[in-house]
Amino acid sequence: MLDQFVLVRAKTKVDQPWKEYQTLPLQGVAGLIPGAAKIPLSEYGGRLDLRQEARGFTYVTKLGDRWWLVDPAGCPLLHIAVVSVSPGRSRANTLALRERFGDETKWAAATTQMLRSHAFNGAGAWSSADLIRKSPTPVLYTCIWNFMSAFAKSRKLTHVQPGHTGYVDDCIPVFHPQFEAFCNDLARGLAAYKDDPWCLGHFSDNEMPFPRDLLDRNLKLDPRNRDMAPNCQAAREWLAKRKGSDDPTMPLTDEDRDAFRGYVADRYFDITTRAIRRYDPNHLCLGSRFHGAEKTSPAVFQAAGKYLNVVSVNYYGVWTPLEKDLTNWVNWSGRPVIITEWYTKGNDVPGLKNTTGAGWIVPTQEDRGLFYQNYTLALLRSRVCVGWHWFKYMDNDPEDLSTDPSNRDSNKGIVNLRYEGYPPLLDCMKALNTNAYALADHFDSQSGQ
Repeated sequence: MLDQFVLVRAKTKVDQPWKEYQTLPLQGVAGLIPGAAKIPLSEYGGRLDLRQEARGFTYVTKLGDRWWLVDPAGCPLLHIAVVSVSPGRSRANTLALRERFGDETKWAAATTQMLRSHAFNGAGAWSSADLIRKSPTPVLYTCIWNFMSAFAKSRKLTHVQPGHTGYVDDCIPVFHPQFEAFCNDLARGLAAYKDDPWCLGHFSDNEMPFPRDLLDRNLKLDPRNRDMAPNCQAAREWLAKRKGSDDPTMPLTDEDRDAFRGYVADRYFDITTRAIRRYDPNHLCLGSRFHGAEKTSPAVFQAAGKYLNVVSVNYYGVWTPLEKDLTNWVNWSGRPVIITEWYTKGNDVPGLKNTTGAGWIVPTQEDRGLFYQNYTLALLRSRVCVGWHWFKYMDNDPEDLSTDPSNRDSNKGIVNLRYEGYPPLLDCMKALNTNAYALADHFDSQSGQ
């Protein structure tokens, strides 16, 4: 039997023509009968039929050829989550929350129940952890701490740009003599979560730049800038050790450049992971949500793998995740991956022009759901991905100009501005999520064929 694909129209920008993309829906998976395998679940969402050691907190293991998270009860887990599970902050959001739920505590109770009813078991970055953990039906949540972006902002070394924090010439001030102390002080806040089994783990930052020419950029930094001079000095010292000279005009190879990216990443993850572990030895270190040129860097992933439990990647620009990418990330790092941002925008929501954000545009909510199924099926087939986080919980509010420029007018949410869900999307999500463990078993049974 062969998988049965459908065609879905999509584009990446509103002014582009529609193109058709081959898409695998759940119903098209060869040999699978959705819903046939009824796998019992723990309260955390892990599978009870493959019990492992229960450690009271989530950890990572490999069973056969497949990587898993293991939930606090000892049950193999895929973290199936939504990003930014938080009350909206615009005026329209605030009024709608009050009318629909009454207050934020009741919102949290209703929202975690809604997630569970659609077979989600988690909340991704920028979620309201303190509300979620107190809900009668909590889900495994994550925290994001922004060590680098907070430090750089404190030194006035950042600027606003779409999607993530901008840094001086895309150079993160990781060699600044005060960065480590800043991280240690900020990490004190982790102590509030260290004993909570519902905390999955911690992100250290979001989408920091690791451009291919990071070495060139650091060598060219102005040594008169007291905050960035340590980066320039570190680059020169690294170059002298590697090449026998610190002459910034000497020819550099791609191997030199990638090795330096790994050197920067190693220092960053060393400092931030030690800070995290000082105040929370129990939960997963999930990394900084790679997104750019570093996705092709063996050195950066190797450095991350030395310190992290799971490597997080925001994976845009593909309709179907590439097996080559997923395999490379795991082989380079020695760690499983978790996909922490990806989404599509529907072209059928009045008032949302979909001009902002990195996700695909599709005609309808049902098409969004088909994309969700196609994308996650590829992740499940890979056996190296331990979860995925859909971006995001709520649509953008075009009237809220306080948000990041990439989050202004787009249909990214599973709910609209009034906290109303999109049934065609959510139905497709629920169907896939409910069958996630059965699909893992199905693909594993095919791997030796």
